[in-house]
Amino acid sequence: MRDKASYWKWGLTVFLTVCAILVFFDALFMESTLLNFFSRLLEILSPVLYGLALAYLLSPILNWFELLILSTFKNCKLFKNHATASNSLWLRAAGIFLTWSVVLFMLYLLMSVLIPQLADSIYALISNAENYYNTAYGWVTSLLENNPDLSQQVLRLLDMFHTNSQNFLAEELLPRLQSLVASLTDGLWTGLWGVLLFAKNLIIGIIISVYLMATKEKSMARCCKVLYSVCRESDAHLIMRGARTTNKIFSGFVRGKLLDSLIIGILCFFGCSILKIPYTPLVSVVVGVTNVIPFFGPFLGAIPSAFLILLVDPLKCLYFAIFVLLLQQLDGNVIGPKILGDSTGMSSFWVIVAILVGGGFFGVTGMFLGVPVFACVQALIKFLVDQRLRKRNMPLAASAYVHRDQEAAAAAHGPEPSSPPEPPAETSNDDPAK
Repeated sequence: MRDKASYWKWGLTVFLTVCAILVFFDALFMESTLLNFFSRLLEILSPVLYGLALAYLLSPILNWFELLILSTFKNCKLFKNHATASNSLWLRAAGIFLTWSVVLFMLYLLMSVLIPQLADSIYALISNAENYYNTAYGWVTSLLENNPDLSQQVLRLLDMFHTNSQNFLAEELLPRLQSLVASLTDGLWTGLWGVLLFAKNLIIGIIISVYLMATKEKSMARCCKVLYSVCRESDAHLIMRGARTTNKIFSGFVRGKLLDSLIIGILCFFGCSILKIPYTPLVSVVVGVTNVIPFFGPFLGAIPSAFLILLVDPLKCLYFAIFVLLLQQLDGNVIGPKILGDSTGMSSFWVIVAILVGGGFFGVTGMFLGVPVFACVQALIKFLVDQRLRKRNMPLAASAYVHRDQEAAAAAHGPEPSSPPEPPAETSNDDPAK
């Protein structure tokens, strides 16, 4: 039996090795047939991915509603015999209904209140672009009038920026907006098909998310059953432990960061409305969306927003800068720690590295997901290192290895011989104390 099992392992190893070689050869030197197949498969399964993402993000809201219903109607005959949410069909249905009611209500507010104001702000920004350029041109001229050479260089750069921005607005942005509007209003087949395809995938994803939320405990139990049937029990224990750690990191960071950014965007909208800041909806959306990005997000959102307000009203720009500074302090010291806690356990250095690497490869999405992915990789490396050190009966604390080589050398050569005692100092016969 052992020989048969070893033959299976060697055969599987050779098969996987050949498959890996063929995949690398196809990806580097051929037409990437396998990669195209997987991209097509992901496109087909996009509704399922939408459903998984929605169910994962909305599960905490569902759990909260179920606990609220249980605590409110604990004396009701319908719920008093059900201690957990997974045992009550009516409780789960009520929780799903309330969860999607809140989501649809938020979407209604977004579409009916924020989107029109945001569109008006963008239209006003495009209409006043020429006035903003004249304002900046006058500022540069007045500030650099005593240095004509530097003034000419700055003005040349400003003219170049103005020309490029006008070309972008006239040749790229406006045609794309016009084509989008034409596709939606005139019924162009390509644009209409894209909208219908996205709507179809989203609706199917919502249906799948409802099914997953309704059967999340059973689905989890089935996955665990399959895992333990395929892997050895010890390996299944390790996989389950890794999955729980990954879920803890992602649920703590992704869900928490989205909720934190939503709160910051709402607070920014109300604060800017009270201060009568120009382009309040646009600025609030920019601040809230960029706050999703750790570390760099507040700067990416606040700096261009402040510059945009500066072109309209310098005093309001000062108010906005002070308000955003206070808002970020509130987020960093109160809101963020309460929601996120220490969900990743990463130092600031590795957070910056994760953002740079993720943003370099995958753009804004990579900047957002790079931190939890790096945190999961860091947790995996730490687990493997600690496991190997335990097998060798070595300490797990990192500080124990800083001077370990010196301690080993000292232990190998033994203690250093002590120096002989110094002879007593000779006293002179001329010493008057003698």
